[in-house]
Amino acid sequence: MRKIVIIGLDGVPFELIKDFSDKGVMPNTSQIIQEGDLKYMSSSLPEVSSVAWSSIITGKNPAEHGIFGFTELYPYSYNLRFPSFADLKAKPFWEEVQKDSIIINVPATYPVKEMRGVHISGFISIDLERSVYPKELIPKLKEFGYRLDVDSEKAHTSLELFLEDLDKTLSARIKAYRYFWESYKWGIFMLVFTGTDRLMHFLWSAYEDKNNKYHQHFLNHFRKIDEVIGEINNRLNRDDLLILLSDHGFEMLDKDVYINYLLREKGFLQFEDTQPEWRNISSESLAFALDPARIYLNLKGKYPKGRLGREDKEIVLQDLEGLFSSLEVEGKKVIKSIYRKEEIYKGPFLESAPDLVLVGEKGFNLKANIKAKNLSDKGIFTGKHTQDNAFLLINRDLLKNSSKKTSVFDVAKIVIENSENS
Repeated sequence: MRKIVIIGLDGVPFELIKDFSDKGVMPNTSQIIQEGDLKYMSSSLPEVSSVAWSSIITGKNPAEHGIFGFTELYPYSYNLRFPSFADLKAKPFWEEVQKDSIIINVPATYPVKEMRGVHISGFISIDLERSVYPKELIPKLKEFGYRLDVDSEKAHTSLELFLEDLDKTLSARIKAYRYFWESYKWGIFMLVFTGTDRLMHFLWSAYEDKNNKYHQHFLNHFRKIDEVIGEINNRLNRDDLLILLSDHGFEMLDKDVYINYLLREKGFLQFEDTQPEWRNISSESLAFALDPARIYLNLKGKYPKGRLGREDKEIVLQDLEGLFSSLEVEGKKVIKSIYRKEEIYKGPFLESAPDLVLVGEKGFNLKANIKAKNLSDKGIFTGKHTQDNAFLLINRDLLKNSSKKTSVFDVAKIVIENSENS
């Protein structure tokens, strides 16, 4: 029986995986590229992990699976919440196939639920108790020193402590993979490394600058992952399917740009007093943004202080499009693309989608942060997400004859079709 293995490298761009494969940093990945098929893959809109991984595991777009961002508002309110696995409205591929599955560290799958196999959820997971199915596995994971995620807060005070925590998290993740691989019968195995995303956020500059004191730390993290990739590849039979992929890409971050600050300055977003808080949004507000740059019209009937009727939408949308298309910071154009929801989403949950989705130009990281005191600044991050340069690598030429651009929506179909044919 053919086995299917999916290895996720969160945030790793096509260019980096190609660079490290060509230069000997990731020789095992290089071998798979030579034997298989490496392609660019476009991410979701917006290009955040919760949306992208939800799309990867379901094969559906956000208006079909219901996840539009890292944060959402509770219905008919301005109160923020984090969408969870319970909010996913489409089935992940492991519920569609008739095989036992081992699912480790896939973002946006907390809290776990009963399934055929083993499931350890990924970012954002709060506690082991609701992150592991079956629960009897928790003591074994604790024995490994298993961590749900890297403690990214350490990077704000000490990059050395952050890198140490990154290594410990990776080592425990590898122990868990080996245990489940060897101790359970399975047909599908999915393992996601999310430390790559954390590393690139804080130390993308260390990748681009060979003289950076953390350059070798950066390379070594990918070397360790490549060793695991090689180990897994060597465990597979000739007929088994191996898929390596990322959920979005990455690039150097030059400036953070705060969309709600812009909306406040231009009068689209107003507050009942001087405190810029979600609970203080005024009935004079026309629009607001949720991370990273999802624009929602303040509609009557949808929000408690909604101002706009459906008949008012078009003129406000046009005004917003004009505002964003002309936005510049230090003489540079900030917004690369502006999408209306009908252009990019299709499905039963379209009504919940943002009215506009913005994509930044190279180097500009778009953020919502309702309390921002400036239009732009530069924080601790040196790397940012990108939408058009994720990667997909398969250990055979499944996609070579396809002229269609690959996207995160294609992965579940590949898994399900190959599961059915095995």
